[in-house]
Amino acid sequence: MISDRTKTAALLTVGNEILSGAVTDSNSPYITRKLRALGVDLRRVVILPDEVDPIAEEISFCKKRFDWIFIGGGIGPTHDDVTVAGVAKGLGVPLTRHPEIVRHLSERYGSPLTSVQAKLADLPEGTQLFPVKDRLPIPYVENIYIFPGIPKQLVQKFEAIQEWFQGRPFHVAKIFLQIEEEEIAETLNRAVIAFPRLRLGSYPHPERSDYRVVLTLESKVVEELDEATRFLLVRLPHEAIVQVLEAEKGPSRTAGDPS
Repeated sequence: MISDRTKTAALLTVGNEILSGAVTDSNSPYITRKLRALGVDLRRVVILPDEVDPIAEEISFCKKRFDWIFIGGGIGPTHDDVTVAGVAKGLGVPLTRHPEIVRHLSERYGSPLTSVQAKLADLPEGTQLFPVKDRLPIPYVENIYIFPGIPKQLVQKFEAIQEWFQGRPFHVAKIFLQIEEEEIAETLNRAVIAFPRLRLGSYPHPERSDYRVVLTLESKVVEELDEATRFLLVRLPHEAIVQVLEAEKGPSRTAGDPS
């Protein structure tokens, strides 16, 4: 059943290689887009080092502030894979060896497992599992979902579980303007006051010749979105309006080319 209340989320990515610039993070943009399409309000995105304490502190901060926490990376067998230990510390629970993960690993590697292999089965106490075909299950504990950092694996696992997070989708309208932001700032302020639930974004594109600013209007209520669009159109300089894209009945897209 789809919830009428907009759920909130935090996205945590773990990896020294991302913080050092050695690897470009592709997981965060992917999950950000997926959550938006699902109608989830992503409120926090953080990149963390491969260290237990920073991960624990972030988990402790987020667990009571957001409906869901998605954390990816740092769940392998090596010394710097400390994500699950950080999650456990943040929740104030011990790590325990999960028998179902032991079974999966034994089928893959044979039995008995080496200490390195067995480390993959150490999860925060109370962890539950969501099965994924041909992959280790997705561990989740309380409102925290733990994903691998390898992009292909993360995509496969997130798509296996994404229906759990389906909510009312965001709808979006766009107004393309040949004008500078400074000239319309007061009008935008009035719109925000008139429609406090509306998400109104203004994105300058100084490199463009056909338009200079894109306004994006987002709401889960199409009628409110249509009303807010009309509110702006009668107050913006008519000669500056290049194109209007009416409310899209589905996921929003990043502001960009009207074509």
